[in-house]
Amino acid sequence: MNWIQLETTQQLQDLQHISGYSILFKHSTRCPISMMAKKRFELDKDALPQETPLYFLDLIKHRDLSAAIAKTFDVYHESPQLLLIKDGKCVYHASHGEISGEIAAAHID
Repeated sequence: MNWIQLETTQQLQDLQHISGYSILFKHSTRCPISMMAKKRFELDKDALPQETPLYFLDLIKHRDLSAAIAKTFDVYHESPQLLLIKDGKCVYHASHGEISGEIAAAHID
C-alpha cells in the first residue's frame, strides 16, 4: 500500500484542496486494536479506486496534527480512525472495528 505520510500542517492544508477523494488513516503505533484495523484496511485495498491518495498519520509522532484533523474536518478524535475526504470535506469517518476499505469504497461515487 502506498501511504503518504502526513507529518506537517502544510500537508493537512494541501489535503483540504485536493479535488476528488482522499483517505486519511489515523494510527497509534502502540495500540494493537489500531494495528488490526490498519491490517484489515490494507487487506481491503483492492476495493478502493487505485488513484485514491492514502494518507497515514502516526498519532504518537504527530499528536498535534491529530487535533488539527479533528478541528479541520469537524470529527471527534478517535484512534484508529479513517476519514474519507471529498473536495476538502469529510464525507465519511469510522473508527476501531468499523474501519473497512470496502465500506469506504462504497462511499466513493
